Amino acid sequence: MSKVIRTPEDKFTSIKDFNFTANYLQVEPNLRMHYVDEGEKENPVVLLLHGEPSWSYLYRKMIPILSKAGFRVIAPDLIGFGKSDKPTAQSDYTFQKHLDWTTALLTQLELKDMTLFCQDWGGLIGLRLVAAMPDKFARVVASNTGLPIGKGTMPDAFLQWREFSQKSPAFNIGKVIQGGTITTLPDEVVAAYNAPFPTAEYEAGARIFPSLVPIIDGEPEAINNMKAWGVLKQFTKPFLTIFGDNDPITSGGEKLFQKLIPGCKGQKHTILNAGHFIQEDKGEELARLIVEFCKDN
Repeated sequence: MSKVIRTPEDKFTSIKDFNFTANYLQVEPNLRMHYVDEGEKENPVVLLLHGEPSWSYLYRKMIPILSKAGFRVIAPDLIGFGKSDKPTAQSDYTFQKHLDWTTALLTQLELKDMTLFCQDWGGLIGLRLVAAMPDKFARVVASNTGLPIGKGTMPDAFLQWREFSQKSPAFNIGKVIQGGTITTLPDEVVAAYNAPFPTAEYEAGARIFPSLVPIIDGEPEAINNMKAWGVLKQFTKPFLTIFGDNDPITSGGEKLFQKLIPGCKGQKHTILNAGHFIQEDKGEELARLIVEFCKDN
């Protein structure tokens, strides 16, 4: 692995509404992963996995509601994001490495009977983890995400985003988040999304993520995702979809889950008036729906 850097802590000190204790684990000898851990340790676990190019700050509206409802809430920052360490070479990031790093966190924390909430890349990673160790998960909530297998045509919005992530000289991550919401974010919120990335050197993980999505039939991770779908098609535990209706990349993606995953049957699937970053537009409502889902199942 190339050089690894860590965003200075003072970059986060002015952020409001994110006063959660910072927790860290080594997922490789030279790689530290940050996670939020709120609620009593003996409480049932809700795992919140973020995607590209956000971090656990995305869940600031949801964490207090879930913890007050009696859950232990775990919200990691993927490697390359938030307060987690950031390798500086794009080649240091692969789909499999993200799976390995996240698995290392869950294993060290000895988590079980988890309720997974996943959005964007949180779904690509989270659903692969569910397929790899289904016994560790009690239920799943999928939101504005998918598990592509390289077949069919990707939306133009995604292909444009993929090209932008690789070629644009400037990469204002706060503006990217703003572009994926239907609400206008205050300047301080945009700044909070930019905080983990004080210079371009910190952006390698965020820059490469779109290119790691398997969009070509037969490429290795497309095949691995296909294998994961084989497990998910047998997943009978409760599975809920909550999608935003104003997302040019994942809109309609809930239908495939509902069609193929047995655990979706009979659930209160919901469409919310929200953009891609549904946690920003409808965070409180999302949290309440997760609480209701867990109580009903």
